[in-house]
Amino acid sequence: MSVIQVNNVSKHFGSLKAVDGLSFEVQAGQVYGFLGQNGSGKSTTIRMLLSLIHPTSGSIEIFGHTIQSNRNKVLEEIGAIIERPDLYPYLSAKEHLQLFAKLRSKKITPATIEETLIKVGLQDRAKDKVQTFSLGMKQRLGIGIALLHNPSLIILDEPTNGLDPQGISDIRNLIQRLAKEEGKTILVSSHILSEIEQMASHILILHKGKKLAEGPIQTLLDPNKMIVHLKTTNDPQALQIILSGSFSNYLLKRQEGIYLSIPHFEIPLLNEFLVNAGVGLINVESKNSLEDYFLQLTSNTN
Repeated sequence: MSVIQVNNVSKHFGSLKAVDGLSFEVQAGQVYGFLGQNGSGKSTTIRMLLSLIHPTSGSIEIFGHTIQSNRNKVLEEIGAIIERPDLYPYLSAKEHLQLFAKLRSKKITPATIEETLIKVGLQDRAKDKVQTFSLGMKQRLGIGIALLHNPSLIILDEPTNGLDPQGISDIRNLIQRLAKEEGKTILVSSHILSEIEQMASHILILHKGKKLAEGPIQTLLDPNKMIVHLKTTNDPQALQIILSGSFSNYLLKRQEGIYLSIPHFEIPLLNEFLVNAGVGLINVESKNSLEDYFLQLTSNTN
């Protein structure tokens, strides 16, 4: 079942095309990674999904309803955090949930509040003031507020931004539990690619407002094609030799260093080719990660 359907959406701010002809679909139960560099259009798209701003053109449907004409009905099924949650330092975690429960049209019981505190791992700090919380705890409380009304769709914009490794791990584990154990559909925007690689089932990569790639992460990260970083005794010479031969089609555009996107079975042939040409190889490092895939796409479109 399709939860989010974005159809040829654009958003212009004057002459700036923040989002340009974007289309994508999120299915029920997916953890959908929304990736892009700063200024790529991620936050603008999320704000359109939440009806905080309106598209210049195109349409957005959530749960089969057009967001513009069914705003209140759609938002009742969404929980969201845009970057850092706005919290009150002199209220406790429990008092925050009680306050936001009163603002909801749906009745939220004290039992639900207790369950939410457990869900986000704050039951032992429920009565402590937020001013004593770490940034990671504040993020988990923000997610707890977003979960109070039991939404089917959760949208998180940079939920691990600024967190230490433990805080990042806590948020990642929480997102995975919500998807696997409760069947929530989660769209998560992040610039920490290694985290998205661990938690997402599908990804979309935005660059300058346009979609570069979309699909299941295991399909996009083709195990038969590796990103290879070469270190040689003479990089300019090695680069010229590669450009003059059949391996030139694999060369990636980078500011520094020699990178190729190459089938794994051709890596030994590349090594032999360079050695026979008199190039001294210092190191041949091969990878196949989301970060490498992302850099491959964005570096070739700059």
